[in-house]
Amino acid sequence: MLIVIEFLALGLVAGIFGGIFGLGGGVILIPALVYIFGFSQHSAQGTTLAIMVPPIGLLAAWRYYTNGYVDLHATPLICLGFFFGGLMGAQMIQPVPDLLLKRLFGGFLLLVAVRMMFGK
Repeated sequence: MLIVIEFLALGLVAGIFGGIFGLGGGVILIPALVYIFGFSQHSAQGTTLAIMVPPIGLLAAWRYYTNGYVDLHATPLICLGFFFGGLMGAQMIQPVPDLLLKRLFGGFLLLVAVRMMFGK
């Protein structure tokens, strides 16, 4: 029963960060699943992708839409690209060893963080 509460709490925290910053999967869920729950990097990424579909697509996006923050011209195009890109990325990453995937993921987050903090 404790694991159920822990997973629910993780989802709540990730949802809050997703609603505030537009993030959650990569920055909150994946590290938490790897370092707190002991998931492999691959399992954490796959689980996160499965998690994001219903709640983000329905509730958080609706809230942004009702406030005029959804571009209905860009959305279907990006969605289509994301649909096929997700399939392609998942296929491409399968043979990559877990340790290398962790390092690539961490390097990407570091690059994004530095750019966000010191870029224009």
